[in-house]
Amino acid sequence: MIELVLAALALQPDPCAVDDRAMLALGLDAFDQDMDGGWRALARQPGCEARAADLIRDYRAFAQRRIGLLYWHEAQLRANLGETSAAVALMERARKPDDSAWNFYVDASIAFLRGDRAALARAREGLAALPAPEDFREQVLPNGYRVRWPMNLDAVDALVRCFGRPYRDAYGSNECRRPPGTGGEQ
Repeated sequence: MIELVLAALALQPDPCAVDDRAMLALGLDAFDQDMDGGWRALARQPGCEARAADLIRDYRAFAQRRIGLLYWHEAQLRANLGETSAAVALMERARKPDDSAWNFYVDASIAFLRGDRAALARAREGLAALPAPEDFREQVLPNGYRVRWPMNLDAVDALVRCFGRPYRDAYGSNECRRPPGTGGEQ
C-alpha cells in the first residue's frame, strides 16, 4: 500500500518546477519586474516562496554582478518565510549609495524584522522628512501601483501600523497597508 501511495506522489507534478535555464536567460526586467512572470509568478504559487527566493539567488549568481533590487526581493521572500537572519543580511546588501530614501526604507524594514520599534520610528521619521527631488513626479505604474513621495512610505507605515506581526502580514495585507477607517489607498 505504501508503495502505491509513493508511486502516486511521484506522478504528481511539482507546483514549484520551472525551467531554470529559461528563467536564468530572461533579461532583468522580465525576470524581476514582470508582475505576471519571472520569479513573481513562481512566488505566487502556494508553497513556492522558498523556491522563488532560491531562483533569485541563482539569477544574481548567474548574472555575475550585484543587482541590489534582487537582493531586496529575495530578502522579502525570506522574511515572508520567517528566515529573519537571512532576510536582514540580504537587506543590508540591498543598500544604495547616495539614496537616503531607499536606505531609510531598508533601515525601517530591518528594524521591523529585529523587533526594534524605536529604530523603526526613527527610520520612518527620516524617510517622511526627505524633500522630494525637483524632478520627481507622481506616477501610476502598469500594475496600478501609485508612486508618491516619499517612495515606500506607505510600506513603512504598514510596518509601523502592524508592528509585532509577521512581515508577510505587515508588508502585504490590505489591513496593514490602509490606515484605520479608510477603504482606499494611502
